Amino acid sequence: MESLFSPEAWGKVWTYRSTFLLGFGNTLKTAVFALVLALCLGVAFGLMATSGKRLLQGIARVYVEFIQNTPLLLQMCFLYYALAFSGHNMNIILTGIASLGVYHGAYVAEVVRAGIQAIPRGQFEAAQSQGFGYVQYMYYIILPQSIKIILPPMVNQAVNLIKNTSCLYIVGGADLISLTYSFVTGVNTGGAYAPAYLICGLLFFVMCFPLSSLASAWETSLKRRDARSAEVVKKLEEGVA
Repeated sequence: MESLFSPEAWGKVWTYRSTFLLGFGNTLKTAVFALVLALCLGVAFGLMATSGKRLLQGIARVYVEFIQNTPLLLQMCFLYYALAFSGHNMNIILTGIASLGVYHGAYVAEVVRAGIQAIPRGQFEAAQSQGFGYVQYMYYIILPQSIKIILPPMVNQAVNLIKNTSCLYIVGGADLISLTYSFVTGVNTGGAYAPAYLICGLLFFVMCFPLSSLASAWETSLKRRDARSAEVVKKLEEGVA
């Protein structure tokens, strides 16, 4: 804790601020591309899980159960070292994007599935009775209604994904955690533990807090909207009566 109040330690952090900015940039880049991959996989497997076709549902279930019930660190190490031993050296950032995208894709798939299944079954049947195909009734009727259910937990998944970029440390990544550790153990920079990890934590906070606030605000807004809609419907029913 002495280093927390040490001008020399803070001076080291300021002198090597480019190290923290590099880690911040790599973490943000990894998180953004991994989130895009997670969304693509999540939507695809979420739709497969609600397609009503046994084969597609089975494939989606196997993917979700296997990924959710094995540690992210194990998946990341397997991807990185399996490729390395097979003679295909993969960039560590790409390893992070692939492993984080696949891992969080399983959770996004469950969010999408739950959002779709929350829509009353009668709306599916009504759409089919009107001649809508699967793609049509999903696009025009089901997904627009399920968006408000899906979005808040989706934002929470984005926050978790950003924090899980720290797992890249295990394969010697160039993310924020890895570069912070390299800084505090370096020959010329070692010793400034408290300031370095405090700055690292603040940078993660800068990335995660806006998203967490957005999720909370979104959820509150949706609850208020639903309450207003219920109130309007009640008044209309009373007026008809």
